Amino acid sequence: MDLLEYQAKELFRDVGIPVLPSQRIDRPTDLKALRIPYPIVLKSQVSVGNRGKAGGIRFVENTIDAIAAARTIFNLPILGEYPKVLLAEAKYNTSQEFYLAIVIDRLACRPVLLGSTDGGMNINAILNQIQQVVVYEEFSSFYARRLALKMGLQGDLMLAVSEIIEKMYILMRAQDLDLVEINPLGIDRNGAVMALDGKISVNHYAVGRHPNLQSWQVVDVARNRLGTLSPLFTNVGNISILCSGNGLALAMLDGIAQGGGQVAQCIVVDPTCASEIQIALERLGVCPGNTPSEPPLQRIPEPEIDVLLIDFVGSEIDSCQQVMQYLPNIQNFTTIWRVLEHDRDRLAGLLPLSIKLVTNFDRAISQTLALAKQRD
Repeated sequence: MDLLEYQAKELFRDVGIPVLPSQRIDRPTDLKALRIPYPIVLKSQVSVGNRGKAGGIRFVENTIDAIAAARTIFNLPILGEYPKVLLAEAKYNTSQEFYLAIVIDRLACRPVLLGSTDGGMNINAILNQIQQVVVYEEFSSFYARRLALKMGLQGDLMLAVSEIIEKMYILMRAQDLDLVEINPLGIDRNGAVMALDGKISVNHYAVGRHPNLQSWQVVDVARNRLGTLSPLFTNVGNISILCSGNGLALAMLDGIAQGGGQVAQCIVVDPTCASEIQIALERLGVCPGNTPSEPPLQRIPEPEIDVLLIDFVGSEIDSCQQVMQYLPNIQNFTTIWRVLEHDRDRLAGLLPLSIKLVTNFDRAISQTLALAKQRD
């Protein structure tokens, strides 16, 4: 379950991560009772990215302009999703913007701290520059300071950013989260830090243990969860990724970026959820309304995918039937599926030879890169 920005900031506030004064806006007329002084920023509350580039973030100076902007944003779909809520927030002047995140790496079964001094909307351009620190033992402030130092920070700013990272980790452990992200973390000219935007993914198996999160569950969980990463990469490159975890996705993105490849879409799904698989296949241009007995599936013209890389390692193979029934019909791009050694023989008997099964993570990345470059 992915939280909206205003929900993420409520959790940030609970653990002491600084956030700006803000107010939830359910309808444009709510701005007549705004408790925040102008100027403010109005933000569309949707689960996908690219809000700023799509026009979903507007700065306004007065109530009349705010109401007009709110009406526009409420009627503006971002990657097909209309906001039901807006966030009105105080304006903040930054001199620097950082990127911070903590994800669960499903391969290493460890939390990974991520950070970069280049945050904001251009994060996709600096994937290779993101610093990483794997938490191998019990977490301590050492790990937070190590990441801050790898980011090149010093003095009071290093200590301030380290403190934010520690609080992010406390939040992750307390709420059973798969991802905690602040992008950007704003730094003003006095060195004060502020979480200007946030993204949180809750482990869907753990929601029942947290009553404070249950009220935020949405009916269409699948459509809100999908696309957490994919909007960053849409229409760039010729590789698509379909995998079962944010940590796994980041590892795959990093491997492909280091090899010089470009990812068009990266979609994280729960392989046991049929609706999520259907939405993912729609985004990949594979129509789930078809069946293996029907004509070959058609691919949407954008993005132009040449290779599909699948990795559901950690999930039961029997839960992957939703994907398996459509793969035999895919003719327009090559599919590489990374599986565990003991599952390879079972899958080999169910899938055509055109589906390449690989048991090694690095080999799956290298084969994907090789095929993508052949067709580029």
